[in-house]
Amino acid sequence: MKEMKWLFIAALLMAVIVFQSCGGNAENLKVGNPAPDFSLQDSDGNNYTLSDYKGKSPVIVYFYPKANSPGCTTEACGIRDSFTRFKENNIIIFGISVDSKKSIKDFINDHSLNFPLLSDENKEVSKAYGVLNNLGVDSRITFIIDKQGNIADIIRNVDVETHADDVFNLAVQLK
Repeated sequence: MKEMKWLFIAALLMAVIVFQSCGGNAENLKVGNPAPDFSLQDSDGNNYTLSDYKGKSPVIVYFYPKANSPGCTTEACGIRDSFTRFKENNIIIFGISVDSKKSIKDFINDHSLNFPLLSDENKEVSKAYGVLNNLGVDSRITFIIDKQGNIADIIRNVDVETHADDVFNLAVQLK
């Protein structure tokens, strides 16, 4: 009986995390606003700075709640499977979460991901973009940033099944 209680509590907590991950506080950023600049590292310690792409490429910045969770895996594998067309069209894509570099590295290795996933363990970038939810993880929200460094679109209701196609179609219009 005690085990059932803890299983129920764990299931309820996961449901709350999933529910919370769909929202977010990104209302403070609007289409047309400059995208907050950031410098973050991937799981191998390589630095990526958003402003390095200003004047060069549209950039997709997608925030996800938890590496290796079902929805995040579906979303990332969709991008992996269509990454060639992003690359061919000079569209940069970053996935960002508050996960540790180790968790991200495991996620990349487990699913052969072929694009940069960045660690925001200190949660500064997540706060700047208004995507950090009440549970301290990122909400699933995507920002499409034009070549001038401005937010061209914000997707607050991400469909993990179609995310790769959705963001590609928006970003390719900005070339």
